[in-house]
Amino acid sequence: MIILFIFAMAALVFLSRYLFLEPHLPLRLSPTLHRLLSYSGPAVLTAIWAPIVFTHKGTLWITHHNPYLWAALLAVILAWKTSNVLLTTLISMAMFLLLNIVLLS
Repeated sequence: MIILFIFAMAALVFLSRYLFLEPHLPLRLSPTLHRLLSYSGPAVLTAIWAPIVFTHKGTLWITHHNPYLWAALLAVILAWKTSNVLLTTLISMAMFLLLNIVLLS
């Protein structure tokens, strides 16, 4: 039964991607819908990182002892100033590790 669900979900994901990516299919999105769908990536990413950065054990954690918050602020500043994804990722991860060792030890 689980194998059936896995194959069904794989088929669903494949078909939903195929319909929008195959250039020979007559399916075209309106400019308004295309503009609205451009917000889905940032919305999903925000839904992933915001609870990690701002909460701890189910409560709001906005203090100067939060290494997630400091590393996220550094990542935002680095991404804004350098526009280099690899540099931003490496430096903010190193800063998070350092802050996690220092602040939570």
